[in-house]
Amino acid sequence: MSGRLLALSVALAIVTAGCGNLPSPPVSAAPQPPDAVVNFDTLYSENCAACHGERGRGGAAITLNNPVYLAIADNNVLQKAITNGVPGTPMSAFAQSAGGLLTDQQVSALVNGIRKWAKPGELAGAQPPPYSAGAPGNALRGAKVFEAYCGSCHGPDGKGGKKAGSVVNPSYLALVSDQNLRTIVIVGRPEFDAPDWRGDLPGRPMTAEEVSDIVAWLEGHRARYPGQPYSAEKEGTTQKGGKP
Repeated sequence: MSGRLLALSVALAIVTAGCGNLPSPPVSAAPQPPDAVVNFDTLYSENCAACHGERGRGGAAITLNNPVYLAIADNNVLQKAITNGVPGTPMSAFAQSAGGLLTDQQVSALVNGIRKWAKPGELAGAQPPPYSAGAPGNALRGAKVFEAYCGSCHGPDGKGGKKAGSVVNPSYLALVSDQNLRTIVIVGRPEFDAPDWRGDLPGRPMTAEEVSDIVAWLEGHRARYPGQPYSAEKEGTTQKGGKP
């Protein structure tokens, strides 16, 4: 055997012997079917975070880990919104039963995970107005209530002030439901330093009736045809579906 062949044989023997001590390659787990995922963090990240923010801290949509919101929105409210969406808003249905992609088990996992963000005692005994209105509000009273509680930031007419923008903009009102307006008036938008129902007038929290009155006043500013550059009534034309 030549020296070169002998050296090659020895090297091959060493490599072969060493291979026996190498760790086995990892075994890849079988991919999990999408409807089998029930981990809350995964479900929230893939379905909710884009609008409601990371860990529910707020974004384009309402803050979900706001203790005031979780105090007025029970599990039924959360489940209904996730399952069926919110008509008239960008919040679409997520449950398979309503045309979405999530199973009932996944919807429940989201509800239970969001509920864990609640902080017992955070409201220090304060009782916020109820999530749903008991009776329709009064828009005439609402104008005065809005000016007193909200005018310092949004302007007395709601068209914007030094601290906050317009809340009577037709495009904005076309994207939020009546319930969403009520919820925001009660829970505020902490990510934008907007106070809840207690913070506008020190020592004078809004009553449930006053919340309903503000919402009624805001509702009255909705455009008949959102997005139109002019008023059909003002132009003296009859329109349907936004067309003359």
